[in-house]
Amino acid sequence: MADDFRALRVHKLDKGTEARFETLTLADLDPGEVVVRVAYSCINYKDALAVTGKGRILRAFPKVAGIDLSGTVEFSTVPAYGKGDKVLVTGCNLGEALDGGFTEIARVPASAVVPLPAGMSLREAMALGTAGFTAALGVRRMLENHQTPDKGTIVVTGPTGGVGSVAISILKHLGFKVAALTGKADRQADYLKALGADEVIDRKALEMGARPLERTQWGGAVDNLGGNTLAWLTRTVEQWGTIASIGLAQDFKLDTTVMPFILRGVSLLGINSVDVPREWREAVWDRLGGPWKPARLDLIAPRTITLDELPAACEALVAGGQHGRTVVRICGD
Repeated sequence: MADDFRALRVHKLDKGTEARFETLTLADLDPGEVVVRVAYSCINYKDALAVTGKGRILRAFPKVAGIDLSGTVEFSTVPAYGKGDKVLVTGCNLGEALDGGFTEIARVPASAVVPLPAGMSLREAMALGTAGFTAALGVRRMLENHQTPDKGTIVVTGPTGGVGSVAISILKHLGFKVAALTGKADRQADYLKALGADEVIDRKALEMGARPLERTQWGGAVDNLGGNTLAWLTRTVEQWGTIASIGLAQDFKLDTTVMPFILRGVSLLGINSVDVPREWREAVWDRLGGPWKPARLDLIAPRTITLDELPAACEALVAGGQHGRTVVRICGD
């Protein structure tokens, strides 16, 4: 293992933050039981906000950004992992409170490490990353809450992003009819249908109404928006349907009533992909490496960039207009 390595590290300035490439040693990183040579990472919206300084993501400075990584174990102080093991880490406060994955060498808590599932490559793990894991966790919780295809169509909001794209793929595999609700219907309908969406709905033309209960339209929902859209979903989901609340791209506020919950039995499931019981985390990743692995992962994660290209790619993501996910090749397989 090299004594020093490159990383993209974010520093606090008098006004704002600055991300810059630096040469580090292990002594510069947060403590952890497992040292990983990073093969791949990926860009989540959180990462783009942290690198560009356009969002308050990091909770300490300086910190290596990047909430996800996959790679090969170089050193471990715990018997569960040995040199040469292929592993992945998503969430678990990496790239927020702890040094993250935009680095050639990472040191992470053993509790955050997941063995690479059989049937999955290191690149595929990051093509999915936190977005794929979050989508799968949301679907898992919906199934546990008795969501079944016979209850009706599942509507996915924000479907061109990583979470929405993977959710469509998994739900379609499980036999659900899927509707994609998007503000990009004019540009991304073909992409969404290729992933398995049965219907693409233009969010800009949607009439949401304002009554406490509207006409039911959906068996359930995967929501990445929050705000008025999530409130509308609560009013339009069928009896005993479930809504997986994953994101707040539209708004963190929720203006609704208890009527959908007590008159229709609608369930609102909060999905937190950072602090997840370990047995859940491993079970979800095992499914993503097996039957839930998206058939069109090439469409979901069409781009692979280098570490040097990362800052510009983060700017592009924050500016909008992209669909799918971007994988960052760091040391490679």
